Amino acid sequence: MVTPSHATRSTSAHTPSIRSLAVFCGSRVGNNPAYTEAGRALGAGLAVAGIRLVYGGGRIGIMGVIADAVLQAGGTVLGVIPDFLKQWEVEHQGVQKMIVTDSMHERKTRLYEESDAFLTMPGGLGTFDETFEIITWRQLRLHDKPILLCNVEGWADPLIAMLENAIGDGFAAASARALVEVLDDVPAVMERLASLPRVQNGSAARL
Repeated sequence: MVTPSHATRSTSAHTPSIRSLAVFCGSRVGNNPAYTEAGRALGAGLAVAGIRLVYGGGRIGIMGVIADAVLQAGGTVLGVIPDFLKQWEVEHQGVQKMIVTDSMHERKTRLYEESDAFLTMPGGLGTFDETFEIITWRQLRLHDKPILLCNVEGWADPLIAMLENAIGDGFAAASARALVEVLDDVPAVMERLASLPRVQNGSAARL
């Protein structure tokens, strides 16, 4: 896992910056109030930075917290939700645009198409699924868009340990650590986003 001190930074002043960020996060708020606080801070930060939030379309959980914070701060939000989850995840009615897909895979593809980079915030099984799939797509060279992981108060330590175990057990190459960057908090995430170049590559048709 790449940490901020090892992250490769853009050196060209003419390189376009991140304008649209896909965020993977929980449809529950979790037991630690720090997760909600981080979600609010992220949403406000994205709005101030002029970065559009692209997310799963729900109004509940950390998903809703982040979307509400972006909207309250005057930012832009794009939701992408499968039709069968509109009621289950409680579709957010206040976002500027909502894309309704026919399937989960189509949802992930649209999240990919609409985003310059990806960020994982605290969440559960769905968050893990989205995170590992976008990392795997990068490993397979289907894209090279940045992937960030915000390890709020150590919530992702077990996930990071699992990746390290896969490397240690010989199921993944050591180079896999460079597929995702781990940052400790939202301020570090916002600082990193400001330095990342926008990568335009990878056909969604291959996913």
